[in-house]
Amino acid sequence: MQMEALSFLVILLMGLPAQGQGGLKTGFYSSSCPKAEAIVRATVEARFNKDPTIAAGLLRLHFHDCFVQGCDGSVLIAGASAERNALPNLGLRGFEVIDDAKTQLEAECPGVVSCADILALAARDSVDLSNGPSWAVPTGRRDGRVSSSSEPSNLPSPLDSIAVQRQKFSAKGLDDHDLVTLVGAHTIGQTDCQFFQYRLYNFTTTGIADPTINPAFLAQLQALCPKNGDGSKRVSLDKDSQLEFDVSYFKNVRDGNGILESDQRLWGDAATRSMVQKYAGSIRGLLGFRFDFEFPKAMIKMSSIEVKIGTQGEIRKICSKFN
Repeated sequence: MQMEALSFLVILLMGLPAQGQGGLKTGFYSSSCPKAEAIVRATVEARFNKDPTIAAGLLRLHFHDCFVQGCDGSVLIAGASAERNALPNLGLRGFEVIDDAKTQLEAECPGVVSCADILALAARDSVDLSNGPSWAVPTGRRDGRVSSSSEPSNLPSPLDSIAVQRQKFSAKGLDDHDLVTLVGAHTIGQTDCQFFQYRLYNFTTTGIADPTINPAFLAQLQALCPKNGDGSKRVSLDKDSQLEFDVSYFKNVRDGNGILESDQRLWGDAATRSMVQKYAGSIRGLLGFRFDFEFPKAMIKMSSIEVKIGTQGEIRKICSKFN
């Protein structure tokens, strides 16, 4: 009798969608809104074809959402005192892509697909479109009802030491391996001169450049960002292939060509250095434990931080406004 019950249970479980982390599951909308993922993908792709730099924008938007209040779309709320107006969030972009997808989804299946899920799906699609890996995104997040500009102070900063980066990631249940893997997203995207200019001219107020910068690269950066030049000038985070989701970011860190101090510091810590080395690959071109395989796993873990499920939160009608 027990065996029979057990085999029945196994058959029952086999028919259920795959369970993700934190109560999410892949294919959450397969019956309630079957076209949901295709609509998000088409929206992201249309924008990407006009401007491929939007991929990094959407990936960063999801990351910033997850680190504050969990992955609950809190970063999407508009308003003077909302999260998106906090200092670390002022450079965020891609909001209109999420709004556009939401408008189409509301026409297709009103009140079903959360803004938090749209953002998680758009982040995956952005990586895939940039010739990076793809993965099945566990869905079922609900939208949060809190968004405050005083909260994002726990977001990682380009000035953070490895110890501070570790502490910020571990507070969200992410370890060293997740940290190095997720920061690899800097293989796409740009930053402003103002976020690393101090490394070029007056590092730790010594009046000289950061000694960890490769001298040949230092000259290139000083040409791109002159001493009293425009601090808002954009520079690629990966000097070799800013639109390709690849491992050249890790090679840059290994070779002293990291742009942000927080990136280059990964090479100065024994634990994070060995992971950078593995991702960068050996001289024989072996990719160690492959970035394309590890990045989706780290993303699934990050995108389930403090998610709201079931009856928690709400499904927003407009992503920039609470219901």
